[in-house]
Amino acid sequence: MAKDAYLVGLIGAGIGPSLSPALHQREADRQGLRYLYRLLDIDLLGRAPEAVGDLVRAARDLGYDGLNITHPCKQLVIDHLDALDPLAEALGAVNTVVFDDGRAVGHNTDVTGFAASFARGLPDAPLERVVQLGAGGAGAAVAHAVLTLGAGRVTVVDALPGRAAALADSLVRNFGPGRAGAATVDRLPALLGEAGGCGGLVHATPTGMAAHPGLPLSAELLHPGLWVAEVVYRPLRTELLRVAHARGCAVLSGGGMAVFQAADAFRLFTGREPDSGRMLADFEELVGVERSGSAAG
Repeated sequence: MAKDAYLVGLIGAGIGPSLSPALHQREADRQGLRYLYRLLDIDLLGRAPEAVGDLVRAARDLGYDGLNITHPCKQLVIDHLDALDPLAEALGAVNTVVFDDGRAVGHNTDVTGFAASFARGLPDAPLERVVQLGAGGAGAAVAHAVLTLGAGRVTVVDALPGRAAALADSLVRNFGPGRAGAATVDRLPALLGEAGGCGGLVHATPTGMAAHPGLPLSAELLHPGLWVAEVVYRPLRTELLRVAHARGCAVLSGGGMAVFQAADAFRLFTGREPDSGRMLADFEELVGVERSGSAAG
């Protein structure tokens, strides 16, 4: 029998602006649930990212039903879990932990969240060749999602070349030879140039967040032949999206991914079916934007 009261939380750094608590709690209110969503900000707690295991154990001991996990803990948390679902295991990244009969089980709803957002916001985007900036926990999820959506090849670029190569190798193991590769930052002009054949750019680094303002690459590399998809959603209109739109690119904000991954996490925590349409409306109200059918998501 389903419960009617839940205690969940979010572990990460600088998570004060997160809309996850409001998204979860509004949907819970509509379903008649008592639902408390707490922020466990490692910056405010004075804890290093490596302390995520201590926080997971404390939450389990305190009777939490589950946790969301965000930057910079999505990969670090894995060593502190009892089990992973197949998708999280394939990715090597977890953004949702469910406590089930005393066991901490890791899941990843970033993949399904990004895929649903992309299909909604950029349904006709060319996917033969895609460049992705960022190979961290979010990067692993969105690269997996892009390939699941049918991308021919994803080239991963990261400030740490070894991390990009590791993600590309993992993607090849999961999707087959030729579907992924790694490149260094200096290769971006050739990869994104109009002669490079790239259809779009996925941005999956913290650059653009309120605490990390700025552009993750030179504005000169953006041109109308590219679509640009963002993972960051606070702010919703990052500097990258603003510049990309001004230069004629179709753009997708991180808002849809935030909503759809929250809906999937809500389902895992409660066993109840969320109304993602209502959650999208909640998000738009919370960030003060109007519903639009544009590619800005």
